[in-house]
Amino acid sequence: MDEVRVLLADDQPLIRAGLRVLLETEDGYAVAAEASDGAEAVRGTRRTRPDVVLMDIRMPGTDGLDALAEITGDPELAGTRVIVLTTFDLDEYVYRALRSGASGFLLKDTEPAALLRAIDLVHAGEALLAPSVTRRLITEFARHGPAAPPARDRLAVLTGREREVLALVGRGHTNGEIAAELVISPATARTHVGRLLTKLDARDRVQLVVIAHETGLAGTRR
Repeated sequence: MDEVRVLLADDQPLIRAGLRVLLETEDGYAVAAEASDGAEAVRGTRRTRPDVVLMDIRMPGTDGLDALAEITGDPELAGTRVIVLTTFDLDEYVYRALRSGASGFLLKDTEPAALLRAIDLVHAGEALLAPSVTRRLITEFARHGPAAPPARDRLAVLTGREREVLALVGRGHTNGEIAAELVISPATARTHVGRLLTKLDARDRVQLVVIAHETGLAGTRR
């Protein structure tokens, strides 16, 4: 099995060292490079083309969120996924990270096994949010209510079934749970999610969650 190559971006050498030890003592992972600030993370990503970047937020100079936006906005780095790994779960960080294309958002108190699972999921094209982050996201969008009509107009390209699938994605359902809810096969559920990514020009599943909440669809029950 090919190794998952990971770039570590954190301004604290001790944190990077701990992550390196975790990855290098487990089969199937390799550290592609390390970076102590956002600018170095972008340069390292362009140089080494890692599969996954573990990105801290607060770093000197270019912070992690600016670096995230630069990486996800570069078509040549489309194969690289970014997981934000931070001590801070402030709303402003969560929303900016998700809208900038983060494939995951985890806190640094995440268990090592959960972090490795997140890397595997993101590398496989899935997305993963810390449970507390998901709750905050849903609560915030519920507080503000449905989006304005221009945002909802994005749904015009979707079929009725695709809207149902998007609503379930927005509520945090896995493909298996979507299949069970809609009485379809898991393969069909995956196909619908793939079509949603294409039609809505979404980078990954996290952005589908954001779209579902921004358009108010995630609050719609069948």
